[in-house]
Amino acid sequence: MATAETSAVFNCTPEEFYKIVADYEKYPEFLKEVTACQVLREENGKKLVEFSLSLMKTFSYTLWMKEEPSKKISWEFGSGDIFKFNSGSWTVSDEGGKARATYNLEVEFTLFVPKFIANGLVNVNLPNMISSYQKRVSDLYKK
Repeated sequence: MATAETSAVFNCTPEEFYKIVADYEKYPEFLKEVTACQVLREENGKKLVEFSLSLMKTFSYTLWMKEEPSKKISWEFGSGDIFKFNSGSWTVSDEGGKARATYNLEVEFTLFVPKFIANGLVNVNLPNMISSYQKRVSDLYKK
């Protein structure tokens, strides 16, 4: 299983950052690997969201997203062709009027991938993802 965690401060309020993370269908606008994203349905207080990623080829998968408005979004694997397991969260808090966001992820791929390669894939993408969220905050909130 590959795991990763990172934390960053964003130049917006926790509520503003949460709105970006919870707006799944806008992900293709600012996360370059995400080619499509849509909420399929809501059930028992969770949203089933389908993601399509382009990583050398296109992969699709679904995650059950549980939202705690302005505080946390966590997810569990639904189905798909790239992961056996995918669980994680965004936790958002206030840090001097700015948003402190902590992202954690635990994944297992369907194909055999040596652990050091899987961890590398997950961890190498984190700085790019955080940078994409920083740019999204700047673009939306002009801060």
